[in-house]
Amino acid sequence: MKDGIEHSETQEYAKVREIFEILHGRATADLLIRNVNILDVHGETVFPGTILVHDKKIIGFSPDEAILQVKQIFDGRGLYAIPGLIDAHIHFESQLAHPVALGEAMVAQGTTTIFAECLDLLSAAAGEGVEAARNLFRDHELLPYRLFAFAPGKKVDAAVTREVLKMDPVIGLGEFEHFTYSSGDEDDFRKAAWLRAQGGFMNTHWGVTALDDMVLNYLPAIGASNNHDVWNEKDIEKSVRFGMPTQIKFGVGSAEVIKVLLRAIVDRKWPTDNFQLCTDNISIQRLLTMGHMDWIVSLCAEMGINPIHAIKMASYNTARSFHMDHLIGSLAPGRFADIVLTDSLSRINPLHVFKDGELVAESRRMLKKSAEIDYSVMCKPAVKGAGDLMPAQLDLQPLEISADGSQAKVLLFDVYGRGHLKFHQEVWVPYVDGRVLPEIDGVAHSRISVIQRYPTGERHVVNGLFRGVHVTRGAVATYWPAPHPYFVTVGQDSAEMCHAVQRVDSHAGACIVTEGGQDKAVLPLEIYGVMANMTVAELTAAAHAIDAALAELGNRNEGEPVVNKLLSLFISLHRFRFLK
Repeated sequence: MKDGIEHSETQEYAKVREIFEILHGRATADLLIRNVNILDVHGETVFPGTILVHDKKIIGFSPDEAILQVKQIFDGRGLYAIPGLIDAHIHFESQLAHPVALGEAMVAQGTTTIFAECLDLLSAAAGEGVEAARNLFRDHELLPYRLFAFAPGKKVDAAVTREVLKMDPVIGLGEFEHFTYSSGDEDDFRKAAWLRAQGGFMNTHWGVTALDDMVLNYLPAIGASNNHDVWNEKDIEKSVRFGMPTQIKFGVGSAEVIKVLLRAIVDRKWPTDNFQLCTDNISIQRLLTMGHMDWIVSLCAEMGINPIHAIKMASYNTARSFHMDHLIGSLAPGRFADIVLTDSLSRINPLHVFKDGELVAESRRMLKKSAEIDYSVMCKPAVKGAGDLMPAQLDLQPLEISADGSQAKVLLFDVYGRGHLKFHQEVWVPYVDGRVLPEIDGVAHSRISVIQRYPTGERHVVNGLFRGVHVTRGAVATYWPAPHPYFVTVGQDSAEMCHAVQRVDSHAGACIVTEGGQDKAVLPLEIYGVMANMTVAELTAAAHAIDAALAELGNRNEGEPVVNKLLSLFISLHRFRFLK
């Protein structure tokens, strides 16, 4: 041990001496970024200067170039230099891409650090959860972004969580399930105790929309680090009042929600130091077409938040909340040289992206070759469970029939209502000759069926109408295994919907469009049924093929790809207890 300490001291001595020698012109630095307007997030000002980089970190501002020795000079051409952007909360599985493919799409948008959940993948892996985590995090230091992860706070056995807490790059415990923590779940007590004993951060899915204030005291009282479960002004007010660093999210289906949240911040004049920005879940297609944190920062400015404050919400505020502001989140000596050069502070345009002082992307295109990390060991064969599913089980039956027999009450699910009570409601529709007509106020709707994959007795099926994807023929089906394995299928005909489900059942996971009993488009999710083992180009092509096939069947899609919309349903189906 003593030899190890002495070796470390020798290394650190060499490093501090080298920095001293560089600053006095007697040793050579790695990089000088010249002619930039540097954003100082600490003083909330911009100043002209140069940035000196060595050994992955910033070591100085505006050094004496008359004596400076440097390997490379980069001309910033008067652009703004801002910190590399940070996503404060993202679910690894939400964009369906493995870590390498995510980096291919994300880093060129200016994001250099993410704080990631992996609970759905580890839940899907079940007994292989610890092994799955090791394979997911393997060689993470080769990725073109900085990764900090959380052990699952929900959906997995406590024993898996305990082992994952010991892994690198795990820094804490992921979000709890408010249904379980609020009822005094023993596993939740153990998980929280392990984290408190070893130290670390605790994400929360607070349950602010579902629980009373007395129960809401619990997570802040035991040390919760943040909260991203906010949907409106009252939620933000409560989160801030309880002292929770509050994460404002953009997720699939939440485009209007984030505008409501940002408008509330502006109207109430809450100090923006309370807030961080995150995606929670996002599609690769949105990353490539609209951007990532750069787009959210720009939206903040558009909604009336000071642009410098908006940038801090996607950099310094998050770094400070996770006690990493001495390393990331700002441009200052001693911080990692994660730098974005943009021509505007109010509309972020990542023209050049540096990570660890290396230019990795320009004009939204990656320059650095993707890391070669093989995830094929995580690909799993199908375990079929829907072979005996019958079309009649998907027929839409009335919950109630009106007194005059002309109307039927049925469930209506709305993909755009995710996260609040408009996700599902009971509606009256025409009832003719003993049949439910799938229309509301004269507007035709598709049908939806939510189907248990592995029943232990009678198969659980929920049928209703659906708003968000509409086809006049054919069907689309997909599957999500966590925390309960269920299919979702949308269509007009029970037989076609049943066939689409059984085609998905032949994969570990997939999204498949069918017509007339034939496949029209297939997106396989081979990695435990939640991720595609594909490059970004392959994944975007497969998702586009799903959308194109559905367009031929009458769907007019807006926003996120249909596969991401459908998969986002499982969050609300679980939240509102439609899954057993």
